[in-house]
Amino acid sequence: MENKLYLVIPCYNEEEVLLETAGRLREKMVSLISQNKIDEKSRVIFVNDGSKDGTWELIEKLHRGNKLFGGINLSRNRGHQNALLAGLMTVRDYADMVISMDADLQDDINAMDEMIDKYLSGTDIVYGVRSSRKKDTFFKKATAEGFYKIMNTMGANTVFNHADYRLMSRRALEGLAQYGEVNLFLRGIVPMIGYPVDVVYYERGERFAGESKYPFGKMLSFAVEGITSLSTKPIRMITFLGFFIFIVSIGMLIYSIARHFMGATIVGWTTLMVSVWAIGGLILLSLGVVGEYIGKIYLETKSRPRFIIEQFLNDEI
Repeated sequence: MENKLYLVIPCYNEEEVLLETAGRLREKMVSLISQNKIDEKSRVIFVNDGSKDGTWELIEKLHRGNKLFGGINLSRNRGHQNALLAGLMTVRDYADMVISMDADLQDDINAMDEMIDKYLSGTDIVYGVRSSRKKDTFFKKATAEGFYKIMNTMGANTVFNHADYRLMSRRALEGLAQYGEVNLFLRGIVPMIGYPVDVVYYERGERFAGESKYPFGKMLSFAVEGITSLSTKPIRMITFLGFFIFIVSIGMLIYSIARHFMGATIVGWTTLMVSVWAIGGLILLSLGVVGEYIGKIYLETKSRPRFIIEQFLNDEI
């Protein structure tokens, strides 16, 4: 196997951490090149996702100072998943393998050694998986692990405790390129590709600087996006829920007739109110779920571009 490695790192307002990230990655890449694990033409590509600070200016400065660093500047903010896909699709013709990771230095860059070893032994996709969540708060741990469990229960199959720290071969990237949906959830799409896969376990560190780009509200939105993009189970659940309510309504009809012949014809106010509110709430919830899917169908039929690249800095071009 060839061993030209490209790192793809989405960035959004990361000027506080970018220089530190670049310094650590430079040391790691030089070490890997000196060990003949990767080709000397390997590169680090930062993808600027419409940052509002000086992130792109720093990327340009890094590129001018060292040919190891390159950059992709998107025309506007498109979100983490689209920025990551933009980087992967842009470099797939230059790289033999690509490792994607975040810019916040929480992913252990030393895990790349084992990822590359597994690639060289014939593995197309290597997932970086957290070995534990000891450093997380109880709330963070509960919500994060609940995220993966709910995703898998609802049919969006993902790798437990894996985010977007992974290695993909060129063949795997060509497979990913065939998935043309606009509503992206790469953690669920990549496992669909197939090919030999493996995992590398690592301990996730603290963020070096800046703020997390995935607070609880955004993580919840991300989960809804993943479920509705990859699974029809919510709609199927509405069908079963409707059938269940129909069975309950037949039971209530039989109960009402029985009460009528027993002479108890006054219906309780509480029972009536609970029934009205419960059924009304279920109807609104069902309409919301169906509307979510219709909205996604609407976006898919438009076939809008998932990203537009304004500039690509790479010495190989």
